[in-house]
Amino acid sequence: MADQYAQSGEDKSTGSPAIRWDEPPEGPVVVLLDQTRLPAEEVELVCTDASALVEAIRSLAVRGAPLLGIAGAYGVALAAARGFGVDEAAVALESARPTAVNLSVGVRRARAAYDAALADGADAEQAAGAALAAARQLHREDAEASARMAGHGLALLDELLPGGGHRILTHCNSGSLVSGGEGTAFAVALAAHRVGQLRRLWVDETRPLLQGARLTAYEAARNGMAYTLLTDSAAGSLFAAGEVDAVLVGADRIAADGSVANKVGSYPLAVLARYHHVPFIVVAPVTTVDPETPDGASIEVEQRPGYEVTEVAAPNVPVTGAGGGVPVAPLGTQAYNPAFDVTPPELITAIVTEEGAVSPVTAEALAEMCDGARRAAVRQGPAVP
Repeated sequence: MADQYAQSGEDKSTGSPAIRWDEPPEGPVVVLLDQTRLPAEEVELVCTDASALVEAIRSLAVRGAPLLGIAGAYGVALAAARGFGVDEAAVALESARPTAVNLSVGVRRARAAYDAALADGADAEQAAGAALAAARQLHREDAEASARMAGHGLALLDELLPGGGHRILTHCNSGSLVSGGEGTAFAVALAAHRVGQLRRLWVDETRPLLQGARLTAYEAARNGMAYTLLTDSAAGSLFAAGEVDAVLVGADRIAADGSVANKVGSYPLAVLARYHHVPFIVVAPVTTVDPETPDGASIEVEQRPGYEVTEVAAPNVPVTGAGGGVPVAPLGTQAYNPAFDVTPPELITAIVTEEGAVSPVTAEALAEMCDGARRAAVRQGPAVP
């Protein structure tokens, strides 16, 4: 089980790390900021084994495509360091969130380092060290990619919307809580804020788990950004009033043809943006592009429990619902609750990665960008732990 303890909310102006590897006297652990408890309180989960990390992933205590990759890699390293079955841990971690491709990427990268070390004659402890080195390297690379995405995204905004004063609409959460750095789409908005070019950040509350209201607003407030929260269904009125200059969203999986799976509600925003001639921009690392998924129809969309829609969590209120919340629908109500929807490439203005922006979004352009990233990684060679 994952141990939990309260963390003081004082003096947090520079932000709390979403994930870290720690080595207390009783053995190595993966420490997570429990995102289900934000913004009311900052609580850390201490995961002593891969099963605790799997549960944290499924419960969305840790979430967001890039961060899931990092978590998956650390999970393999944790299993190896504590002498648990690495193969079993890898399988469990990969299956925890099927839509997010980065999770598999992180798991496989750490597992490959572990297996390669064993094949080279390393003992179990040395192989565990190799897995940890791979996880830490992935963590560093994601932080670097985040900074590069922010730069490319800001340059694209300047090109599409010269003059600054951007009014940006974002959906779900894509800041430092999903990344080893400052995030994906949110990092672009933050970069615009820092250079005085962000007029307003419109934050969709993002049903059913309110990740915009709970997490993006939390990050925007901590960074001193001008932001306004709105219900998901109010976005259309904002477009109609001419109050949105660009839409910025992240991604959990990008298919080879450029179709993008992101938090449910992203697709209708893309339709609205196209109708109102507003740029719809996806920001994600190259690792989110999955060449083995040919198109949007091939993306497995995770279905979440119905009680996330039929109940709400409310502090200091007696719990009466099956999911641990307060019912807001009649008993027995069925709920349709997909975690993601898929936006086709023809509705996407650009996909921004650490390697630059792809626009128009085509299979050929994405493949060329990914091939270039792979060639660059080969030239750099393996990282030194």
